[in-house]
Amino acid sequence: MEKRSEAQRIAVIEPCVMTETALRFILNDRYNENSGIHFFKDVQSLTQTMNIRQVTAIIFSLSGHRQLRLESLLFFQEAAYTHPNILRIILANSGAERDLITQLVPFHLHGVLNKACGRETLQEQLFRLLEQQIAPLNEPASRKALYGHRLSSMEQTILRYIACGYSLSEIAVQMERNIKTIHAHKCNAMARLGISSDLGLLSAADILIHFPPPCCQDAAGEGIA
Repeated sequence: MEKRSEAQRIAVIEPCVMTETALRFILNDRYNENSGIHFFKDVQSLTQTMNIRQVTAIIFSLSGHRQLRLESLLFFQEAAYTHPNILRIILANSGAERDLITQLVPFHLHGVLNKACGRETLQEQLFRLLEQQIAPLNEPASRKALYGHRLSSMEQTILRYIACGYSLSEIAVQMERNIKTIHAHKCNAMARLGISSDLGLLSAADILIHFPPPCCQDAAGEGIA
């Protein structure tokens, strides 16, 4: 793939001081603060300090917390529409978080990397992404093609109820189904997404309720008060 020819201006959002130090070490092999890399603690400090239009890439480093994950995805969802030329990269806290985001997010991310994979591997993957010349996407047209998870409509609805705090017995009442049926669909959803814990399922539910599938947006909250 063709490499980027313009000067890079990279914004990295990382709230943890220790992780920021590690990322500086990784990125300073090729970039530095004077030539184009800038670190921020949160989205607000980035938008207050820099003109987003002048940024060529934004790297959002996650810590495994639900709120930070949602904040990063909401920010990148808006950027995908308003600034499609910006390279959007997420550094997930684990392979499980990376897979969850890759499967469920219905808008384009140029890269979702597992920052626990080791320094050399992460550095190689980051540099490969940052140096690629990536053409802007037609975001609305690309969403359905990118949305590739295999959850049924009932499984999606169950996960949305879970995100709203409903128990399985309460979901069964709301959906007028037997609780064994609800439990079976919950287990199927976990298997399809490669999730082995209720916490992982809650993280998936968070993403689904905030980022519904393109084909189901009108019904995203159907049946949920």
